[in-house]
Amino acid sequence: MSFWLITTIFLIAATLTVPLFKRIGLGAVLGYLAAGLMVGPFGFEFIDDVDGMLHIGEFGVVLLLFVIGLELSPKRLWIMRRAVFGLGGAQVILTSLAIAILGVLAGFSFGTSYLIGLSLSLSSTAFALQTLAEKQELSAPHGRAAFSVLLFQDLAVIPILALIPLFAIHEEAFTIDPFAALQAVGTIAAVIIGGHYLLRLIFRRLALLNLPEIFTAMGLLTVTGTALLMEHVGLSMGLGAFLAGVLLADSEYRHELEATIEPFKGILLGLFFMAVGMSVDLGLIAEEPVTVFGLTFGLIALKFMFLYGLGRIHGLKHRRARRLGLAISQGGEFAFVILGAARGEAVIDGGLVSLLILVVTLSMVMTPLLLLLDDKFSKTQDAQDQAPKRDFDDPEAGHPVIIAGFGRVGQIVGRILRARKIGFTALEVNPDQVDFVRRYGNIVHYGDAARLELLRAAGADKAKLFVLAIDNVEASLRIAETVRKHFPHLKILARARNRQHVYRLADLGITHIWREAFYSSMEIAKETLSQLGFSSKDVNDTVKKFQDHDERRLQLHYAVYQDQEKLMEMARQAVKELEELFEEDVALEAEDDKTHQNRKTRRSSQN
Repeated sequence: MSFWLITTIFLIAATLTVPLFKRIGLGAVLGYLAAGLMVGPFGFEFIDDVDGMLHIGEFGVVLLLFVIGLELSPKRLWIMRRAVFGLGGAQVILTSLAIAILGVLAGFSFGTSYLIGLSLSLSSTAFALQTLAEKQELSAPHGRAAFSVLLFQDLAVIPILALIPLFAIHEEAFTIDPFAALQAVGTIAAVIIGGHYLLRLIFRRLALLNLPEIFTAMGLLTVTGTALLMEHVGLSMGLGAFLAGVLLADSEYRHELEATIEPFKGILLGLFFMAVGMSVDLGLIAEEPVTVFGLTFGLIALKFMFLYGLGRIHGLKHRRARRLGLAISQGGEFAFVILGAARGEAVIDGGLVSLLILVVTLSMVMTPLLLLLDDKFSKTQDAQDQAPKRDFDDPEAGHPVIIAGFGRVGQIVGRILRARKIGFTALEVNPDQVDFVRRYGNIVHYGDAARLELLRAAGADKAKLFVLAIDNVEASLRIAETVRKHFPHLKILARARNRQHVYRLADLGITHIWREAFYSSMEIAKETLSQLGFSSKDVNDTVKKFQDHDERRLQLHYAVYQDQEKLMEMARQAVKELEELFEEDVALEAEDDKTHQNRKTRRSSQN
């Protein structure tokens, strides 16, 4: 089958299945799995090269790790060391030992059992991170804990693969090549040192050339080059890509690289999920359903138990620890690699490897479903776990001003108030933002300002002003509604993201509203006209007329903003009115000039 035909089949399957699964609430990952099952050898048999598709799809996982590395500066990685090596290390050790004991009880040797335990203790970086990202939970406490565990597991793959010959059933002596070990350490050092200095220099030179396609090519070359270099010395390709990302995390090209790599990552990661779906052996499931599903649910239950317990010890609340356990209780893609290498070294029987690979695959399939069930369960059963908990920082009460949202806008307001020695209480729902601004000496408290108990603790009943500086529209409206309902005396000064946000805030009775980009846009427009040669008077008159006209239209449009057709019609009328307004001004100026010139001419003739 030709490359183009295979590509077309994959694209048709993905575009038909993934949107459907997304629409019915099952998520994109399950959609890709279903698409792979449909086109694979156990579906309609369009494509039967499962190993080849998995090998290509693994590049998506490599790109994913590069993008993750871009989000983690070396300083932040150092801060995470306790979670990575403490939580991640404990999970791998406990899970692998428990599975090894069960394997020994089942009649396998300890070496074989422990190698199986190590391979099954690893979770799927691709499945877990993609699913958490879909649910916008990567920045949540359990999301960060899951990432720490997955990062340790990715690092653990290297020594596990190196130790496989030690478990071999034949009598060959196991030796460690000191030259190979030194070469691996030297390669990591070279990537770190060379990447820190050389990569930034190269990207700086390419940026000056202003050739986006070459910049993209260099971004992909960075990923493939470091990945292949690591594989050449026997290390994980994913580790190389991750290190390259971390080295560029603090660079000025981080966001450009992320935007460049993202489309390739998404497509290839989707291909990886489809390849996993293709590998589901329906024949083996039909032959031994009790064994297959028993081992699958047993693996998930065992890993969930350890992860939940470790999460609680790590300081996560009940619901967060439960989400951590469900998110990474599956087997991982590196299990395919380890089990395949073990079969090649004759450590594990081929039939057992096939069974374990199927168990790992099914456990991956179960992850999005389990999280989906937990979402539904949480809405009805978990409310009591959250409501009475005061999972926020106790704010200082008694200040006249409360600022909800301490990002770009909130920080500027706070700095000005502090300069005038006016006390304020700042509330921020993003824990990363709280940690960041606190490092610069700002007093800001973690918590969702929509929660009544937090507002009471912040002294909203005694405050005079409430500055609503939240960027998210729905969160802003939720907070405004709570404040208006429970603290009607409190005057709200609100930041609005756009005109629709203004109208919805006005529906709540809020009158002091500022559109976040409007006034800065006016200043840019002034400077633009000035640079084009307009006089200072013309610039100020033009911008003032536009501002007055826009604010009048804002009030008029408010009456019909829920009627989209009427709103669009009025918007078109507003554009025409504005053009006519400036045309009238031009005509009046021309008439004034003509009158002035006639008067001047008459005076000259009289003289």
